[in-house]
Amino acid sequence: MNSPIVFLIGLLIIAIIWLVVTIIKLKTKNRIITIQGKEIERQLAELNKKSEELKDIINQNQQIISLVSHDLKGPFNRIFALVQLLQLTSQNLTVEQQEYIDKIHQIVADGLGMMRNLLDNRKLEDKGITLVHEKLSLSTLLQTLVKNYEILASKKRVTIHYQCEAPVYLESDKSYLIRIFENLLSNALKFSEGNKNIYVSLTDKDRCIEAKIRDEGPGISPEEITKLYQKFQRLSARPTSGESSTGLGLWIVKTVLEKLGGEIECESQVGVGSTFTVRLKPTN
Repeated sequence: MNSPIVFLIGLLIIAIIWLVVTIIKLKTKNRIITIQGKEIERQLAELNKKSEELKDIINQNQQIISLVSHDLKGPFNRIFALVQLLQLTSQNLTVEQQEYIDKIHQIVADGLGMMRNLLDNRKLEDKGITLVHEKLSLSTLLQTLVKNYEILASKKRVTIHYQCEAPVYLESDKSYLIRIFENLLSNALKFSEGNKNIYVSLTDKDRCIEAKIRDEGPGISPEEITKLYQKFQRLSARPTSGESSTGLGLWIVKTVLEKLGGEIECESQVGVGSTFTVRLKPTN
């Protein structure tokens, strides 16, 4: 057998051996990939199961929070009414007793605000809100809210100033407008020290209604303003009288305002105070 034929046979044998080895390696890799694929599928199925369990737990917790908040609102409202009755007969109370009643008033008002925010959050997350538009006087509504908060403000020796040069009307949802301004007034009061002022103004000009709430609180840094309307966001400033905070108030304000076709803006200076401006469209 001549050498070229031997060489070709050798090459053929080498090629066959290489092909067999390659096939064996491919089969081994395929087996490994199949095993890994099954393991990934098992892990994905386990993750999906845990994800569903976590969703159920979150949903149950939200329902419990909503149920508890709703059920507690009734007793808190009754306590709030009783405290107001006691304040009407305060001439028969000692100074110390009056201080206790004032403290209870503040705690109950704070608790009611927190429960309303939790219920609003649940409502917005669950199915959104249904708006009921009606023609109303925003100037009257805001003036009434200011008067209500003057009682709480007096307990902290904070003065609320209200300015509105002419009646302002619009078509909107009254209950949600109240929630918006309650949250803003509550925040302004919550972060105000004693002997400070809160300025509330309302104007209707250039086809735009502007309501401003300015406080003399600690102010908000530029870095924190960017996080202002995020859910459960807590800033470095703390309430001055130990009031509670869910970190939901401003998120609710912004979300509801957008549904009403409005907007909110904050200007603030650390150590000087903050101004929140609410803009709404007037009645056509």
